[in-house]
Amino acid sequence: MRTLETLSGGEWVASGEWIDVHDPADVRQPFARVPALSPADVTRAYDHAEQGFAVWRRTNPLERGAILTRAGQLLRERADDIAADVATENGKTRAEARGETVKAADFLEYYAALVGRGGYGTLLNDVRPDTRTSAQQVPVGIVLAITPWNDPLITPARKLAPALSAGNAVVIKPATETPLSVLHFARALHDAGLPAGVLNVIVGRTSQISDALLGDARIAAVTFTGSNAVGEQLRERFARRNVRFQGELGGKNASVVLADADVPKAAKTVAAASFGQAGQRCTATSRVVVDSAVKEEFTRLLLAEVATLRLGPGLDDGTTMGPLSSPRQRDGVLADIEGAVKQGATVLAGGGRPAEERLANGCYVQPTVLEVTRDTDIWREEVFGPVVALLAVDSFDEAVAVVNDSDFGLAAAVFTRDLGAAHRFAEDVDCGQIAVNLTTPGWDVHHPFGGFRDSGSPFKEQGTEALHFYTKVKTVAIHYGA
Repeated sequence: MRTLETLSGGEWVASGEWIDVHDPADVRQPFARVPALSPADVTRAYDHAEQGFAVWRRTNPLERGAILTRAGQLLRERADDIAADVATENGKTRAEARGETVKAADFLEYYAALVGRGGYGTLLNDVRPDTRTSAQQVPVGIVLAITPWNDPLITPARKLAPALSAGNAVVIKPATETPLSVLHFARALHDAGLPAGVLNVIVGRTSQISDALLGDARIAAVTFTGSNAVGEQLRERFARRNVRFQGELGGKNASVVLADADVPKAAKTVAAASFGQAGQRCTATSRVVVDSAVKEEFTRLLLAEVATLRLGPGLDDGTTMGPLSSPRQRDGVLADIEGAVKQGATVLAGGGRPAEERLANGCYVQPTVLEVTRDTDIWREEVFGPVVALLAVDSFDEAVAVVNDSDFGLAAAVFTRDLGAAHRFAEDVDCGQIAVNLTTPGWDVHHPFGGFRDSGSPFKEQGTEALHFYTKVKTVAIHYGA
């Protein structure tokens, strides 16, 4: 079993206690362990961040960009080793994990170029004579990033790259189940020359360190990706302190298949959107709304795609869908399926754990397709696993109404050959991400990303939009006359 240290104040440190990290493909034995930091360790990390911010905010933006670029290059050079750890601690396939590693490098390189090519701000006209006025973007200070287990490398990269490029210091708390991915990311930045204290990684048991993690008065902004329940608690807690909050929360994403769609393409694309990463993506398709005229054909083709999926450990050749991230996640998804069946859902594929003996000690759930009504809980509630709920409609307008009949508003897709229908769908559906003849996941690093309603906060991630969260505007007027 490997023993790892964590980064705090520019040093790799441990503590007196440890947390075991398990492979969800076989949970019988841990494969690594990381420190379980104490509340005092967390406070020291904020001390380091305060010192690091004082240096980093004054570091030339071109030099900041150069360090991020070097870190991105290191991720690419180490991609095979990093991907192996991502797959082992999370359950992704090797291909999914390697894609995640490369995309994390993309984030670093994108924001490195953005800060290098940017300016100081905007010059503004001023009614006062002999006065030069500007609006300048400056870093907010110390950012607390709380990241989930489902995308353990991309999500930290999505947050850390813009935060660091803007000149902030960061304290990051990765999910307890998947700490190795963030430690790889931190190692690349450290080896690239990031000054001490600019990035500090908190690994530990949340129940023991949450007060120290969330209560520090030096926090200027909090960026969180995770459940709605935790997100709402954080939003309320930090609103009382006037700390800005960014939340990327739940989704119940729908793909609509209209009567004029390329049905084989729609079935293949929906299967990829639903069962990639075992459905553990915030943008995964979990609802399919299909026109009754093509329901029979689409369902047959979708089930054929599902039948080709091969479950197994992420690092095994031939695996196309890995396990869920933990026994708790597996059991929760199975309970959701069971509840849907009790409410009258029809199981068209899957519905339980696989029978193969070789998978008995892992967190596997069969890829599942359910036919449901709009009154079934699983039609409305996020499952976060390889489960698709299927519903037939009779018109475009009904399809849009069904998509919008949700507390969430993250992503939606439509499959159609009608350009007018595509534009109407994009205009009428109340989601932050709209795809036409594409998967609901798959957004590039320069695409603004985030949802509406209960799926998130007003601050978008990715692209230039992300910098609005990590910077504040200072207006400066200088009179240069006599």
